[in-house]
Amino acid sequence: MAGIFSGLESLGLGNLTGAKLFEKEDKAKKKVVVEKAAPVVLEEKDYIFDKTIECPVCETKFTAKVMKNSKAKLLSSDLDLRQKFEGVDAVKYDAIKCNCGYSALSRYFPTIMPTQAKAIRENICMRVKVTPNTGETYTYEEAIERYKLTLACAVVKNAKASEKAYICLKSAWLLRGYQEHLQAKGELSEEKKKALYSEEMEYLKNAYEGFVTARSSENTPIAGMDEWTVDYLLAALAYEINDYESSLKMISKILTSNAANSRMKDKARELRDLIAEKAKNGAK
Repeated sequence: MAGIFSGLESLGLGNLTGAKLFEKEDKAKKKVVVEKAAPVVLEEKDYIFDKTIECPVCETKFTAKVMKNSKAKLLSSDLDLRQKFEGVDAVKYDAIKCNCGYSALSRYFPTIMPTQAKAIRENICMRVKVTPNTGETYTYEEAIERYKLTLACAVVKNAKASEKAYICLKSAWLLRGYQEHLQAKGELSEEKKKALYSEEMEYLKNAYEGFVTARSSENTPIAGMDEWTVDYLLAALAYEINDYESSLKMISKILTSNAANSRMKDKARELRDLIAEKAKNGAK
């Protein structure tokens, strides 16, 4: 009977004519140990990419560094809803800055009225000295400068209270992240810590004031948040700026509502417990 490899001679492979298709396993052979590859350590640059964006003010295209949301792992959330991701501070990459000087948070950047664009061109673009970012990532110093320009643009274009409040909130988060960054590197002096904390608190106070105004004058969603998320955020911000009475009022509103979801109610209870603990310690 011709073997299954018969005919290979014509292809010049006659040496395989008698080859066995299946070799019997040699049980005496040693097991092959496959070494596990070392885990890949991601750097901050691995969580971001350059995105091409068209500026609604100068109508030119530019690139901005944007975070890959699907790649970053959420580690935890702060009391005031700041999210902390593994390997990257997402807040650093939410302020988009065009080379013309127009800057805004990503959710607001494309949407601008003609009158607002005109005000930006006359009061920002004609005067600002834009600092180019040349690194693979944004430093905290660069991000802080970007947020200051973002807030200036919001003021010039007479943005809604919610937009200005959201910029202030994220600016506070950015400063908090900067403190954590310096602390981890062992570079946070007591003087620097006090200065950054003081600036963070100033932003939190302005964020609270802005969201209070927005809550009474704007329809939800506000900065992408439903009414109960905004109310919880107000309670958290009031707590952070030591206005416990206002915080407790918002907490009570959430806990007695039939419309507020269980997640917000749980967070409100946690906040209420923190205030109770503060009162207890203060009484000693």
